[in-house]
Amino acid sequence: MPIKSALEIAMERTTALKPDSAAIKANERRRDGKRLAGEYLANPDAVDLKARIEGEPKEDRSLLREGAYETLATRIQLPLSRDSDGGADLAVAAKGFAALAIGFGAEGKVEKLFQQLQAFMQRFISDADQLDQGLRRQFEPRLRQREQEAAARTGRAVRLDPMADPEFVKVYQQQAGMLKSQYQGVLDKAKLDLAALLGIEREDRGTD
Repeated sequence: MPIKSALEIAMERTTALKPDSAAIKANERRRDGKRLAGEYLANPDAVDLKARIEGEPKEDRSLLREGAYETLATRIQLPLSRDSDGGADLAVAAKGFAALAIGFGAEGKVEKLFQQLQAFMQRFISDADQLDQGLRRQFEPRLRQREQEAAARTGRAVRLDPMADPEFVKVYQQQAGMLKSQYQGVLDKAKLDLAALLGIEREDRGTD
């Protein structure tokens, strides 16, 4: 049996490592879908997402929709505060997802899901506010005591901000983090449900 040279072995390994042209093209088309959705989000009134995707070759449309889904889904986020509840971003994303749903019999279900998401976001803001107020009330007696101690030392009235107190901040961050984690889990599941409604396969779907 002939012994292969090191060069022959290296050449065989190089051949085996040749890039998968189909996979490369698929990734390129997904990126095109992401860019298209980005154009839509930048100017939703000027970009017809559905028409742009349908203007591409039929065999590429599912990949474009996958990429568009990825970009649109980034707009489905828990609001940072009541003043930035994300309602405008969510409305634009909803319109984009509605365009992806056309032709898949999912328009009504997608619309209903976004109505539920809007109520969900408002509930998160309400719960976050209640948590904030509850923790401040709970901490208030201790804060007043520290204000009195500080006033006795300085000879003048002192008002302390609970967010400047390390003990309060630690408890606040723990409780707020737990609340956000609970809501984020539900939101992540909603995104997977949305992908399923649109017929988009997700690698992270697991057993759902």
